[in-house]
Amino acid sequence: MKLAVISANGRSGRLIVEEAVDRGIDVTAIARNEENTTSAEKYLKKDLMNLTKNDLKEFDVVIDAFGTWENDKLALHSTTLKHLCDILSKSKTRLIVVGGAGSLYTNKEHTKQIAEAKDFPDMYKPVANAMKNALEELRQRNDVRWTYISPALDFQPEGKRTGEYILAGEELKFNNANESIISYADYAIAIIDEATKGNHIQKRISVLKK
Repeated sequence: MKLAVISANGRSGRLIVEEAVDRGIDVTAIARNEENTTSAEKYLKKDLMNLTKNDLKEFDVVIDAFGTWENDKLALHSTTLKHLCDILSKSKTRLIVVGGAGSLYTNKEHTKQIAEAKDFPDMYKPVANAMKNALEELRQRNDVRWTYISPALDFQPEGKRTGEYILAGEELKFNNANESIISYADYAIAIIDEATKGNHIQKRISVLKK
């Protein structure tokens, strides 16, 4: 398998690359930075929006780890994902997207989302809505073999790697300790598991701490 991780120098991207490298996967890190801060031996220095079909044609799976919290750049969640979908359109390459938790549903009817709750923090609403919009647009792409993976509500950059997680669906779930939580490290495990043996094509799934 040949795998590419876009925005690989970010916090989640680096851990996803590390997980892939540790498993012996042929992985290429892609980022716009001059320096490769990942553990991947192969590195493509290129801005996401400048990537072409030719750049990605050799990969079996492309993982999109792009994310931004800057208010004036939030629309990039949609524009960058659209660009990736356009250049991967009708190809066999899978696209796995590092998603957000704000769009997970809180009811069985799938009419209410986490970010719509009255107690959802205002500071997180702009990025949650931007990622929700990107997911809604992604759902319209029947020409791409995409999978969108939402983390648990409490997504911890410095959390421990336990090596275990619970695979869930579109709804907010809690573990036996009544927690919706996962570390970036365990999330990376779930991402690479989906890349290597998952088959959730054109579906959104979620993961949380076991």
